[in-house]
Amino acid sequence: MASDWTRYYEAVGLDPRTTLVEALRRFDEEESRERFAVDLGCGTGGDTVELLRHGWRVLALDGQAEAIDRLRALDLSEDELGRLETRVSRFEAAEWPPADLVNASFALPFCPPGAFPAVWERIEHSLHPGGRFSGHLFGDRDEWADEDDMIFQTRAEAEALLSCFEVELFDEIEEDSTTAVGKPKHWHFFQVVARRR
Repeated sequence: MASDWTRYYEAVGLDPRTTLVEALRRFDEEESRERFAVDLGCGTGGDTVELLRHGWRVLALDGQAEAIDRLRALDLSEDELGRLETRVSRFEAAEWPPADLVNASFALPFCPPGAFPAVWERIEHSLHPGGRFSGHLFGDRDEWADEDDMIFQTRAEAEALLSCFEVELFDEIEEDSTTAVGKPKHWHFFQVVARRR
C-alpha cells in the first residue's frame, strides 16, 4: 500500500510554486551572476527543477529518501545534474552553506515546533545580504493547527519572523479547498518572498 508521502508525491506534480517564481523574477531584475539556492523540503523537485533551469546551483534537502530518489530520477541534463546536490536530512539536522536563496514551499510547517526557532535562525543567518527567503508558513486558523508536531503562526508572529527582511510578498490565504491528494481541508497560510537586509 502506498504511503501518505508516496500519494502526495504522485499527486503534486512538478509545477513551481508562485512564491519561487516571484523570487526568481526579482533576482532576474538584478545583476546576473552565478547564484546558489537551498531548497528545504524539496519534495519531488518542482522548485528545484525551476531553479536549475534558471542556471542556479541547488542543494535540495528533504527528510524523505523517497523524495530525493524521485528528484534524482527526473530527466535532467548533464549540466543541471552538475549543479545539483541532494541530501536526505530533517529540518533540525539540516546544515547548508551561505546562500542567495532559501526556498521552503509548504515545508516549514512540518518542522518540529521545538526545532523551528533554530531552523529559522539558520535560514536568516545563511542568507547573504540581498538574499531571499521564499516559501510558506501555516496560519493559526489552518485545519491542522491542533497537530502538535507541526508549527503554525498568527499573522503577527509570521510578520515578526520577517523583521530583518524587506518583505516583497506577503499574502494571507484562507480558504476551503482540498489537499494535493483531494481531501477537503480548511487552509490558512502565508505566501512569503522576503529580501535579507
